[in-house]
Amino acid sequence: MENKLTPEQVKAVKGRGFLRNRGTDLFSGRAVTAGGVYTAEQLIRIAECARRYGNGKVAVTSRQSTEIVGIPYGSIDEACAYLEGEASGLVFGGTGAKVRPVTACKGTTCVFGQGDTQALADELHRRYYQGWSEIPLPHKFKFGVGGCPNSCMKPSLNDIGIEAVRRQGETKYRLYAGGTWGKHTRVGDQLSRPVTGEELFPALDAILQWYRANGERGERFGAVLDRLGVGALEQALGL
Repeated sequence: MENKLTPEQVKAVKGRGFLRNRGTDLFSGRAVTAGGVYTAEQLIRIAECARRYGNGKVAVTSRQSTEIVGIPYGSIDEACAYLEGEASGLVFGGTGAKVRPVTACKGTTCVFGQGDTQALADELHRRYYQGWSEIPLPHKFKFGVGGCPNSCMKPSLNDIGIEAVRRQGETKYRLYAGGTWGKHTRVGDQLSRPVTGEELFPALDAILQWYRANGERGERFGAVLDRLGVGALEQALGL
């Protein structure tokens, strides 16, 4: 099949969360919700969007988003209007050099969970995935939330990993910085001490600002830490 789309067209829709299906002019639209938790109504809407505008298939990603497969280029705007309409709580997105969709384990309901991971992921989604959606970063930036040291969500392999721990009857959060997985694997540096709930978001704000100030274009957070040292980050955080 002869491809008819220009590189500019493909790049533009990728920025909106639509990834080209190899060898075709069809796209998978990445539907994002907070922390990988979907209501029954959202799942119905995703399924109906796939039936109307895709090839009827939905693929679950490793980042807890869902991709509606086989959407023609000319149907992208209609798919967006349907999926994101009526206050569905769903959006297409999750691409680009910015905060990516937040992942979280089921620590909220798991017998091993030491904190409400899904509520935390929901707050991270609002503050950073949505709140920082127009703020460019040197590279993509991923949050992963774990509810206990079993590490099912692998928080240490995210740019920032947050792991709930219990200390003297209080839930605190162990932070990992600069983790990546893939072609260049890097286990995140565990910061010096767990932070309290009150300290968590100021620390995350400061980490993102530090990354923006010190990262070079195309440089992952872990590479910045390798270049400048995790001590420089901890000094900026006052840890």
